[in-house]
Amino acid sequence: MRLSHVIFDLDGTLIDSKDDLVCAVNVALRSLSLQAKNPADLYGYIGRGARALVEKALGPENSHLIGEAVDLFLGHYRLHLLDRTRPYPGVVELLAELSRKQFRVSLLTNKPADLTEKILEGLGLRQRFAAVVAGDTLAKKKPDPSGAIHLCGVVGVQAHQSIVVGDSTIDVETAKAAGAKSCGVTWGFGGAKVAEAHPDYLIDAPRELLPLLF
Repeated sequence: MRLSHVIFDLDGTLIDSKDDLVCAVNVALRSLSLQAKNPADLYGYIGRGARALVEKALGPENSHLIGEAVDLFLGHYRLHLLDRTRPYPGVVELLAELSRKQFRVSLLTNKPADLTEKILEGLGLRQRFAAVVAGDTLAKKKPDPSGAIHLCGVVGVQAHQSIVVGDSTIDVETAKAAGAKSCGVTWGFGGAKVAEAHPDYLIDAPRELLPLLF
């Protein structure tokens, strides 16, 4: 059956937010008198939500600081989440073309809803999505399939008519668990590592998605 519903991940897929995220992590660490981390080491921690990102950055030896560290991270990030965050090249054009061709498009992210909405509005992307499920919208988040299944219900399609597009193995796992097709993107934070989850498709640029949908 022809695919009619595209479920996008946000960070590392549609937007390059790594610099703002890493900056907020290191602000939190320095505020706790801890050493800042190499940005390249932090990129791989992005994708499972704010708490998981901060927890990885702290390490097990500082796990007792997680609550304070998350508050510090979010406090800084809320004020600076659009400092350097921008859509990846080709993303704006892809979303416009999907809209023109009347595909249903939704968003599934582990980022908190208030931050997600602020970024989408700030970048002028919100109107492109029929539905959004964020990290705190439902009881569980990716790789649990409930978010993807919920989005399918909202837009009125079956999971097998949908494709999850993301930069991490988490996105591929989510698609498989939901019964949807999966498409890994190599331009994101995980790079070619997304291939390790064996997505149905693997693309190197946003423009390569459209031919897969027909």
